[in-house]
Parts: sequence; C-alpha cells; structure tokens
Amino acid sequence: MRLLSFADAGRVALGVRQGDQVVPVSALSGFPDDALAVLQGGKEMLARLEDAAKAAPASTHRALSGLKLLMPIARPGKVVCIGLNYALHAKEGGNPIPDYPAVFLRVQTSLTGPGEAMLRPKGASEKLDYEAELAIIVGRTARKVSEAEALDYVAGYSLFNDGSVRDYQRKSTQWTMGKNFDRTGAFGPEIVTADELPPGAAPLRITARVDGQTVQDSTTGDMIFSVARCIAILSEVMTLEPGDVIATGTPSGVGYARKPPLFLAPGMTMEVEVEGIGVLRNSIEDDPAF
Repeated sequence: MRLLSFADAGRVALGVRQGDQVVPVSALSGFPDDALAVLQGGKEMLARLEDAAKAAPASTHRALSGLKLLMPIARPGKVVCIGLNYALHAKEGGNPIPDYPAVFLRVQTSLTGPGEAMLRPKGASEKLDYEAELAIIVGRTARKVSEAEALDYVAGYSLFNDGSVRDYQRKSTQWTMGKNFDRTGAFGPEIVTADELPPGAAPLRITARVDGQTVQDSTTGDMIFSVARCIAILSEVMTLEPGDVIATGTPSGVGYARKPPLFLAPGMTMEVEVEGIGVLRNSIEDDPAF
C-alpha cells in the first residue's frame, strides 16, 4: 500500500494511492485521517485500510495530478540520520569504513516536502549539497530490539534528500549545524508499506539526478549498516516510536567530492529515486531570510 498526505481545504489529509488515483481516508469509515495515527494502529490497521481503499467506490477517488502533496508525515517525532553508510561514499570523502555508524538528528524546521523548494542559505554558504537516501518509517515502539526482530518494527519506506551545507558541517566534529538549515532536507512523497518491497528494502537501486543528469547510482544492498542493523543500534540507545523517520545514508557521487564540485543553486531541479518507492522531486531556491 502507498500512503500519502495532501492539502485539502487548508488541512492535511491522508490518502491511499492506487495508480494515478487517490482514495481519501476521510471517505472511508472507521479510520483516522492522519498518517501518524494510522501508523500507531499497527499492521492490523494498515491491512484493514488497504482492504477498505480497494473496496471504495470510484466516486470517492481523486486524481493524483490534482493534489498538492505534502510530507507523508507532517511532523515526525524524530528524524534520525545515519552518516557514512555506503562504503564508496566513505572512501570518496577520505573516511575509513566505520564499524559503528555516525548518527545525527534533523529538526522539524530543516524539512521540506515533495514538490517544494530546498533552500540554499546563500548569505551564509553556497555549498548546499545533495544526498539521496532511503528513509525507514518506524511502525512500532522499539526499545532494545534485536537485529533478527528489527524488520517487524518497520511500517514502510520513503525517500529523503539529506541536503547538507558542507562548510557548516565541517565547522566542528558534530554535523548538526550543517544538516539543519531551514528547508534543506526533503522528505516524501509517500510511504510504501514494507510488504510491497524486499525484506529490509534491499537490494534496490538508488539514484540522484540534478537537472536530469544522474549523479548518484548505487543499490541499498551496498549499505554498511542494513535497515535491521540500524534499528537494532538506534533502539539500544533511544526509544523509536511510530512515525519516526530514519534516513539511512547516501551512496557515492555527492557534490563536494566531484571534480569539479557540484553544489545546488537556484533554478536547479533535484530528484531522488529508489526502485519500487518512487521519485522525490524538489527545486532549489535561495532562502529569503539571507
């Protein structure tokens, strides 16, 4: 099943995508019209929702092309990011292959949705870089979960562009500042439930394109820390909750490592694609605050 959020009369509405049509959850009886609440209902609610959407009359359907899509979860409780999780990406930056992941957090204001602009903070930096990433959507409360059990806690997957302001990222050994400028991280456009994809969403082709040119091309099977391993490592330290998002790192080909470097600038179009999940597309603009 494919879940998405869209703007409807000034509010955030939830829908089930079926091809080029969307069944609004508000047209179905017995379900909360909210992505987080549906995820909190667990796999049983997801299964019931899928059946109800399939049985919904055509009169309830809306054309996907007529909807303004939003982030699939309006306000994730946590956005946890894994750094240096593809071997070739670690090598292109001159980093050793880690035996424990680099972990950092993104705040709500750093996020932007599908079809929206990612913002370059030009007055502070012109080194806005792209990072195509697979995003895990947590479906159950997880605390000290074993790697063998970890995939049972995944509701589904989405796409993430971990836009990084590189010079700020390197101002200290902590990456937080370079990863949290407003609207530099794109998320969406939908959640694909775990049953639609291979276990652990691997191996799936992952690519990034800038103005149609492929700049990253790899597979999620090359991750150093698998989906299950990421969940086990994180849940040892923190409680993961339904609706939390884990961005699992990016493959090689990022802008700063290219010769010459390639940074995002106004007028560019950025696309992230993962096989079986879809395409996250964003334009680039300068942040008017700068």
